[in-house]
Amino acid sequence: MLIDSHCHLDRLKFKEGQTLDDSIELALERGVEKMLCVGISIENRERVVEIAEQYPQVVASVGVHPLDVETGLANAEQLAQWGAHPKVVALGESGLDYYYSKDQKTLQQESFVVHLQAGAKAKLPVIVHTRDARQDTLDLIREHGSEEHAGVLHCFTESWEMAEKAIDMNYCISISGIVTFKNAAELKEVAKKIPMDRLLIETDSPYLAPIPYRGKPNQPAYVREVAEYIAELKGVSYEELIHATAENFHRLFPKSVQFGLIN
Repeated sequence: MLIDSHCHLDRLKFKEGQTLDDSIELALERGVEKMLCVGISIENRERVVEIAEQYPQVVASVGVHPLDVETGLANAEQLAQWGAHPKVVALGESGLDYYYSKDQKTLQQESFVVHLQAGAKAKLPVIVHTRDARQDTLDLIREHGSEEHAGVLHCFTESWEMAEKAIDMNYCISISGIVTFKNAAELKEVAKKIPMDRLLIETDSPYLAPIPYRGKPNQPAYVREVAEYIAELKGVSYEELIHATAENFHRLFPKSVQFGLIN
């Protein structure tokens, strides 16, 4: 089963006359049987859940992205309530991003801690965005997160050292289409090292389309190129790669098992 473990279906860009239905249909035609539509703010929470309710192949997460903290923070009670929805399988994405917003470190950390604590209490994994904040991300996960329910470092572009430490805390590592870029030499080496039982794949669409679509709007159908590329990098078959990543997805997000096309 091919799964896009991280996409933003509410933000997809369409040509004139096209709709979300067309994007979902194309994904299904290309073998993508399940998609996780990720929330980034209090404002888009309802739309993300609405999309998940509309399509049997889509599940959702709810949370506040570190670059959206200034628009409003979620408290633990809110997150727990939102996470109780049958199709909400995770909290986030949350995390730390010091690359774009160093002046909001304290607010980002506060929000991240709330997500980690709420995830532990609600027994839901946390989807983590991290950029230029390696040590703080790991320290907060270690102090406030749940090793049993853990989470995923999504769209990973950091070092193998960070990935390894996160894996030691029971986290998965998700690789996006960035790995196909010519200038992503370090990420390619990281992808090779990630154990098969800790690997997820994603598009992060509508951003970061893989080669040969780079520069164009991304969409879940293109997770196939990510899977094919990583399979070649790791020296395994495409079938083995998508089987492993699907198993990892369902282990990390157990609420998702009942939805979509299950083989």
